[in-house]
Amino acid sequence: MTEIEARIRDSFARQSMMATLGATLAGIEPGKVAISAPILPTSLQQHGAGHAGLAFSIGDSAAGYSALSLMPEGAEVMTVEMKINLMSPATGERLIAEGRVIRPGRRIVVVAADVWALTGEARKHVAMLQGTMIPV
Repeated sequence: MTEIEARIRDSFARQSMMATLGATLAGIEPGKVAISAPILPTSLQQHGAGHAGLAFSIGDSAAGYSALSLMPEGAEVMTVEMKINLMSPATGERLIAEGRVIRPGRRIVVVAADVWALTGEARKHVAMLQGTMIPV
């Protein structure tokens, strides 16, 4: 395990929100991090689809950790702003958010994430996020 992967896994383990959602790290590469979460009965909206808050939470974290994956030791990041486009109801067994760095900068990092609903082998694109992270 690389030092960056260890830092991200340690930070992720301290996020009580991710634990509450049942989320897990699904992949870590430089500039890319994926987070998966089941669509639980406790994370549904009134029509039976996964709540937008679930998609936003794992998308924001995946994008943030993608930024952290390019930061020097000792750095942390926080979200400055994040926009979400919801494109389709999040129906399925689980969601996976694939975060990536668009532009790494010294003062701000522009990030994005795509969120997919998974049912068996089928993937449906349900949301896109774009935002800005700041080193802290």
